[in-house]
Order: sequence, then C-alpha cells, then structure tokens
Amino acid sequence: MNGLLFDTHALIWWWNDNPLLSQGVRRRLLDPSGSIYVSAASAWEVATKVRLGKWAEAEEAAELFESLCDRNGFELLPVSVAHGLLAGALPGEHRDPFDRMIAAQAIHDDLVVITRDPALAALGCATFWE
Repeated sequence: MNGLLFDTHALIWWWNDNPLLSQGVRRRLLDPSGSIYVSAASAWEVATKVRLGKWAEAEEAAELFESLCDRNGFELLPVSVAHGLLAGALPGEHRDPFDRMIAAQAIHDDLVVITRDPALAALGCATFWE
C-alpha cells in the first residue's frame, strides 16, 4: 500500500480513540511499515471548526496538533502551490475546501486517504477504510 494521508475526521477519531474508526484502519496505523501523513489542511480545518464551536471533540487536537503528530510518528504534509492548483481544478460539485485539498495532496503525492467519506473518492483519490 502507498503512504497514507489522514482525512481530518479519521485523525481526530484516532487521537480520541473513537469507536467509529474502523478496525482495519486501526490495524494499519499500528503497523510500522509505510509513512503516515497529516495535511496542513487538517490543522486549518481543526482550528477553524474549533474556533466556530462546531467540533468540541477536536479542542485538544487544536491545542496540541504538532506534538500529537510527532508523538504518533506522523509526517506533516505542507500545502504546496501544486497542491493548491490541483485542488482548485478538481472536477465535481464537492465544495469543502479541506476535502478538496486533502484529495489533491493524495493524488499529487500518490497517497491513499484514510476516510470513510465517499465524497473524497469521488474527487479522484484512492481511499482506505476497512
């Protein structure tokens, strides 16, 4: 399997040990082979939704984002100009800028997105959820 890139909901579920995170994803995340990435777009999404009062479950993540990534051995994936151009050019009606960026990063960097959201796959990226 290629490297993995978290969708933001899956990342927060991992950090909060939420039972909605699939067992297949849990097994894969505990396997030390392969790189696991977290997008800068996820940091932006978490901070935005916490600020707006829309995601109380992510408040700790907003405060400790980088240290949680480091503690888990996740690699931070910055947003590049190429990612931005691809995110803006992806076809489809999906309007969530965070999802569009994560999908673009996955496509551009040949990563598989950890998500249960079928809208990301509809943007053309590979997804994983068992």
